[in-house]
Amino acid sequence: MAGLAGSGSNPDVDLLYDINGLAKDAPHWLDRVMEYVGEYGLLLAMVLLVLWCWWSVRKRGGEDAASSVAALVWAPLAAGIAVLVNVPIRGFVERPRPFLDHEGLDVLVSGKTDYSFVSDHATITMAMGVALFVANRKFGIAGILLALLEGFCRVYMGVHYPTDVVGGFALGTAVALLLSPLAMALLTPVAKAVERSPRAGWLVRGRGRAYAGQDAVIPGARKETAGAEERDLAA
Repeated sequence: MAGLAGSGSNPDVDLLYDINGLAKDAPHWLDRVMEYVGEYGLLLAMVLLVLWCWWSVRKRGGEDAASSVAALVWAPLAAGIAVLVNVPIRGFVERPRPFLDHEGLDVLVSGKTDYSFVSDHATITMAMGVALFVANRKFGIAGILLALLEGFCRVYMGVHYPTDVVGGFALGTAVALLLSPLAMALLTPVAKAVERSPRAGWLVRGRGRAYAGQDAVIPGARKETAGAEERDLAA
């Protein structure tokens, strides 16, 4: 299994050199930016995107707020499960990092001693992006684009083969989609219980928003009702 990319003439290695070669031709400051973005920045951006979607969902409210929030909770959970699934995969494949088998790579991040297949970063971002797409298509498309950029950065940085990234995308997508029905069946009742809570309900719906099963308070309705009662008494 370690020989997945043992030859320098296969397309996987050729593409690795082509993409990583961009780092050699780039100015030093751009490499530093790509290093930060690929290692930390896009993961942070994905978390912020999920939080932004959650804020939008709770602010809008509506009867589907609980299921939408449950789908958003699934996004980081899917990423975590996908990474756990990757642990035995890495141990089985035992693929060394590309810079250990191939010379001339411009490695932007040092200290990578674990196995290469599959990429954790690609797995995490794609799992969150696909789960986010299930919850909200607009935010999900943005999340998937961030995941694709993450995959490019990992190869650009010289720490992964392209197939490591593709494998991470496949693993993240599979976990996010295949386990989504079970996750929603478990998380939606929890989200609905939180929605009904006087103290924690704001996590699902904005203040002043009625939760499912509760009549919404319409401004001025109480005054109109009181006026109607007074007219009835006068009659």
